[in-house]
Amino acid sequence: MIEDPRYTVEPWGIRETHLDLEKLDRAESVFALSNGHIGIRGTLEEGEPYGLPGTYLNAFWEARPLPYAEAGYGYPEAGETVVNMTNGKVIRLLVDDSPFDIRYGELLEHERRVDFRTGILRRVVLWRAPTGGTVRIVSERLVSFVQRAVMAIRYTVEPTAGPTRVVVQSELVANEPRPAISKDPRAAAALEAPLEAEEFVADGTRAVLVHRTKQSRLRAAAAMGHEIAGPADCEWDPAEAWEDLGRLTINATPAPGEPLTITKYVTYGWSARRSVPAMRDQVAAALAEAKHTGWEDLCAGQRAYLDDFWERADVELDGDAELQQAVRFGLFHALQASARGEGRAIPAKGLTGPGYDGHTFWDTEAYVLPLLCYAAPEAAAEALKWRLATIETARERARELGLEGAAFPWRTISGDECGAYWPAGTAAFHINADIAQAVARYCDINEDPDFEERVGLPLLVETARLWRSLGHHDSHGAFRIDGVTGPDEYSAIADNNVYTNLLAQKNLRAAADFAERYGDAAETLRVDHEEVASWRDAAETMSIPYDEELGVHPQSDNFTKHDRWDFERTGPEDYPLLLHYPYFDLYRKQVVKQADLVMAMLVRGDAFTAEEKARNFAYYEPLTVRDSSLSASVQAVLAAETGHLELAYDYFGEAALMDLDDLEHNSRDGLHIASLAGTWIAAVCGFGGLRDIDGVLRFSPRLPERLDRIAFRLGFRGRRIMVEVTGAGTRYSLLRGDPVGICHFGEAVELGPDGLEFGPPPPPEPPAEPVHQPLHRAPKRRRPMR
Repeated sequence: MIEDPRYTVEPWGIRETHLDLEKLDRAESVFALSNGHIGIRGTLEEGEPYGLPGTYLNAFWEARPLPYAEAGYGYPEAGETVVNMTNGKVIRLLVDDSPFDIRYGELLEHERRVDFRTGILRRVVLWRAPTGGTVRIVSERLVSFVQRAVMAIRYTVEPTAGPTRVVVQSELVANEPRPAISKDPRAAAALEAPLEAEEFVADGTRAVLVHRTKQSRLRAAAAMGHEIAGPADCEWDPAEAWEDLGRLTINATPAPGEPLTITKYVTYGWSARRSVPAMRDQVAAALAEAKHTGWEDLCAGQRAYLDDFWERADVELDGDAELQQAVRFGLFHALQASARGEGRAIPAKGLTGPGYDGHTFWDTEAYVLPLLCYAAPEAAAEALKWRLATIETARERARELGLEGAAFPWRTISGDECGAYWPAGTAAFHINADIAQAVARYCDINEDPDFEERVGLPLLVETARLWRSLGHHDSHGAFRIDGVTGPDEYSAIADNNVYTNLLAQKNLRAAADFAERYGDAAETLRVDHEEVASWRDAAETMSIPYDEELGVHPQSDNFTKHDRWDFERTGPEDYPLLLHYPYFDLYRKQVVKQADLVMAMLVRGDAFTAEEKARNFAYYEPLTVRDSSLSASVQAVLAAETGHLELAYDYFGEAALMDLDDLEHNSRDGLHIASLAGTWIAAVCGFGGLRDIDGVLRFSPRLPERLDRIAFRLGFRGRRIMVEVTGAGTRYSLLRGDPVGICHFGEAVELGPDGLEFGPPPPPEPPAEPVHQPLHRAPKRRRPMR
């Protein structure tokens, strides 16, 4: 069960039935709204109290220094932190001269619900003022998927007894104060008043504020406009504006049956190049369009957009109502993080909070894009186009490191490397292969030759060049990649990390294939036959370590020879280990922060036999402490594949409830978008058994005892496919498009209009042997809520 009783279990939304002031910051993340361009945390309209206020524009950042005790060549010189942008949510209310503040008076009712089908956050409040008057306040807000620059709120105040004097102040607020940030390195750096005012104007019911960041010199503008309906005495003065504040004040005396209703439209934009007048006019034009569309049509457009998304992406679970809700919560937020990014990155926290400074990491390509390639391919393509837009910066970084090709950053907003700790940053070269893997997957799943040539080819070529220069052939002819860090951040500067090498191998082969397919375009990148041959040779001779004595793959050279971590002497209070032990000690021991070799078996399952997968999973399960939110979903998939279906179900629950249960105690800083997308991976790749290898969909579906049914949809090369799995068997349906070849438990079949049906799955081969986890780190055993 969800540990926080404020959230009711229902299939298409998250509902909070009472307000907990001690957990406001968590709820602000859960109820955040975004479209990939604008993100607004779920703070209260009245502005206070708050946990962690936040309004964000994708890729709008401020520079900050990265101090080092000792400087070193190649260290990143400056960091980047997402900026808390001008807040347009603020609507302050006075009732009979008493400010509406839930900490005063009497809060008789309070409910919030975000609806996954409408994209609207609705709040209903019944409040008795200290002076005795009682009002019902209903607010609805959205961030538009259709009109990228628009956020809108409909705010209604109605007394429950007689006529009541109210004053409403609708505001734009810049440079909001922020509470202190924790010392946890996963939290964000605090920035005090990062915005400089450049212009502030107001007229009628409108106000516009234009600001610029002090160091990065990015310019942003925000505008608000209003529609007002109320009793006969309703009136308002012309809006006012100051450097960091725009305000419209409305006076009225609503009565029962005669409410005051305000529709507030807020628009945003930013640019590194456009002038103050251009930015002012941009948000003013977006505001005019929003008001022309109107609230009802904005809502209708939102519903239509989400109807289309759910038709393509929904995952249905029978037998566990709580996980059904959590899966859709994850899908909804993955969409919100990416839908209208359009040439921008997908941050690790989306636009739900400032965690990780708003940076993008490898988990975009490794966790979020696998979902988007099937469910929202336009968003996946845009994320990869952003990588291409930063390729010159990546080339410069490679040259700085003495390498060829492009070295993409471990963490960034703009494209510059911002990882100050190089063993877990610069050395994590696998980010480049993750990008290449995402390119290859997108091209396998979607028919998009223009993307392949213009976006895919240069990304694959430059990352292949990186691997060819980073690695070398040893005296035995094996191609080695030494001194790198894989996904497991409790190991670093290792030789021949299996995950890295296997993905680099695929990267090199894909680059060679694309260069031969698009010969003319490859020539413009100065690719010749000799270079292509060198890529194929490196891939063919790639070193993949194997411990013959133990019969398992070491995570990297000699990993299985390290001393094991003393789990017996590690208490539950000592996790996460990174906050209680020095990295020096972690690096020398067999302890795994997150799935590494196990993840290699997911993304390059074709490189392992079924027996190897079973032995590897059994070996690494007792070493993996899951101090990262990225681990549970991957372990769920491999647990399912190796026959540990009930364990897979437990890991599935952990990934799905990462933020609803606040399992890592840091959801206040924003949601874990990769873990939420990983919920889809656990369901579809785990229990659905999906593997997309070389453009062919392969399925090996199996259900745990505690699930009755799972059904999911996939977009694939112009087709729409539905897969339905029950205890009795599996049905495949072709909902749209031409017949297509698929594989069911290794059997090649053609899926046509009549669909395909198969009986119960065969028993797993080899039979699963019991596995265990480190002491205190077993996943919570799920008890499904039906």
